Amino acid sequence: MPSGLAALLDDVAALTRLAAVSLDDVGAASAKAGAKAAGVVVDDAAVTPQYVTDFKPERELPVIWRIAKGSLFNKFIILLPIGLLLSAFLPWAITPILMLGGLYLCFEGAEKVIHKLGHHQDVAEDVSQVQDMFALENERVSGAVRTDLILSAEIMAIALSEVASRPIAIQAAVLALVGLVITAAVYGAVALIVKMDDFGLHLAQKPSAALQGFGRGLVKAMPIVMSALAIIGTAAMIWVGGQIIIHGLAVFGFAGPEHLIHDIAVAAGAAVPAIGGLVEWLVGAVGAGIVGFILGSIIALALKALPGKKH
Repeated sequence: MPSGLAALLDDVAALTRLAAVSLDDVGAASAKAGAKAAGVVVDDAAVTPQYVTDFKPERELPVIWRIAKGSLFNKFIILLPIGLLLSAFLPWAITPILMLGGLYLCFEGAEKVIHKLGHHQDVAEDVSQVQDMFALENERVSGAVRTDLILSAEIMAIALSEVASRPIAIQAAVLALVGLVITAAVYGAVALIVKMDDFGLHLAQKPSAALQGFGRGLVKAMPIVMSALAIIGTAAMIWVGGQIIIHGLAVFGFAGPEHLIHDIAVAAGAAVPAIGGLVEWLVGAVGAGIVGFILGSIIALALKALPGKKH
């Protein structure tokens, strides 16, 4: 009996060590995958606030929570199982699916730019004409969740590429952990940005003159920050979409655009060594953005020209 108990304890100890090693593997792989997806995460955080503007303060956090729940649904119910199935049975299909998503991002970003250039009506005037704010909220949430689906697919694909050679259980654990952490980080940051003016008003009521001044500064800065984020968010849709398309073309053997943009970016970075890395990234983003805007504009104008489409 003691020998049997000792054998059982040995088995438990072995399983514990195996679990610890597996958890270490998941943690390390998740950190590596999350770091590689950081660029898309920043884009996601820049895109989302534009969907939360024009609502009453008491509706801002509930709207963000609705979008965050939609993002979790995208990652855990749609993308995680589909990603694992594609990785196991149709790995070649991941790139064209991402390219379709990239085209959607290009289209949505380009459509916003075309609309802005073609209509000088202020967004606040558009919102003032909306009688049903609940319908507006649903429309904004749906749009945000659709955009999140594409950005989340890119994040999950990057994470999956880092663990493609690992067992399926490790892949699933890494994708789940990356998805959860990134969703919390993105929508936590969005909540802080959107409530910046409320925090400023709170500080402005404090007895300290310094806190009052800082609070008033936050309130005054809020419109500028939101306008900047709207511009950055639209640009992020276009350049991320362009990057997805360019990289997808390279995967399928048409690497000319990717090599051209890379060479120009490297040359620009070498011209200013002090900030070479930043310049190289900016030039690469602009190059991808140009490609994305051209493709998105073609799609937007083509859809607009369809019979029955409102002009």
